[in-house]
Parts: sequence; C-alpha cells; structure tokens
Amino acid sequence: MKKNKISKNWINKQHRDIYVRQSKVDGYRARSAYKLIEINEKFKIFKGGMTVLDIGAAPGSWSQYVSKIVKNGKIICLDLKEMKKIENTIQIKGDFTELEIQKKIKENLTNKIDVIISDMAVNTTGIKDIDSIQTGELCKEAMNFSKDVISINGFFVSKIFMGSTFNEIVALGKKIFKEVRVFKPKSSRKDSKESFIICKKIR
Repeated sequence: MKKNKISKNWINKQHRDIYVRQSKVDGYRARSAYKLIEINEKFKIFKGGMTVLDIGAAPGSWSQYVSKIVKNGKIICLDLKEMKKIENTIQIKGDFTELEIQKKIKENLTNKIDVIISDMAVNTTGIKDIDSIQTGELCKEAMNFSKDVISINGFFVSKIFMGSTFNEIVALGKKIFKEVRVFKPKSSRKDSKESFIICKKIR
C-alpha cells in the first residue's frame, strides 16, 4: 500500500513538473537536460570541436544537448543500460568502474578529453546517507580517471549528493583541479540533496 502511495505521489509530481513538460516540447529524453543547460549557461563549458565524455549517460538527455553544441567534435557516452542512438556519439555499454571499460574509453580517444560530465548515481536505497556515500564513490572514481585523460584546461562536472562525503569530494577536486565550484541548478528538485561539482584546469 505504501509503495503504491509513493508511486502515485511521484506520478503527480511528474505531471506538475514544468521541466518534465518542457522536455517533451524540446525533444529531450529526460528533465535532467535542463540541469546541464543551466550549468553550461553559468560556467560556459561547451563549444564546437570538443571531445566530451558523458558517464552515466542513459537515457541520453545530456548527450542530446551536448551534440547540439559540440559540432565537429567527439562525444563518447557510457552507461550500464542500452541507449537509443544519438547523432554524433560513440556509445559504450558497461560499468565505468571496470578497468576494461575505462580502457575501451581510452581506445576511442585521439585527443585528450575537453569535458567529462557524470550523472552517475547508484540505484537508491531510500537511505540518504548510504546513497550519498555510494554516489560519492562513483564521483571520486570518475575524478581520478580524469587525471589521465583530461586536457589541461578541461572541465569535470559531476553529480554529488550533500552528505558525509561532500567535503572529501571537494578536497579531492581541489587536489586535482585548480578551480572547484559547487552549484545546484534551479531544475534540481527542491527536496533533492543533489548538487553538482564543477572543476576546471587540471593541476
């Protein structure tokens, strides 16, 4: 009974959500596109000719948005789930934390990566502290991976949850990058603990 009630609440929230409605109008696969749009408007990240890696890409709304801007560049998108094709992208299916998959990403590179974006999150347990820690580990894994592959003025953008590992993630960001900011887009739901860490210029 409780689960049905939660499902109904979620459905009602979706119907009322302006970003869900807007995503249908604009042809994006998910409302999360607007988070990246806001991040890009604030931090001026994307331009033509870039090499971009989108981790945790499914259903693909971030890659859809990036592919509109990054003309003549390269977009590699990766997820555990199969995704419908997106124009101008290379799709890899697999677990980012596996070395074999990280090797596959590197094999698809001809230049260093200009932007790494990550919307990775674990399947939520409903226990916010655990979800925050596990998603934080994914962010740290992506950040450490970026050290080998990102260009000198490259950007790293990742979802993080406010919680016990927040300071640890920011500290790691500052160790690897010269500029580190934390930003919560308006399109992030008010009751969500998510924010995004935006790092720039590798040390």
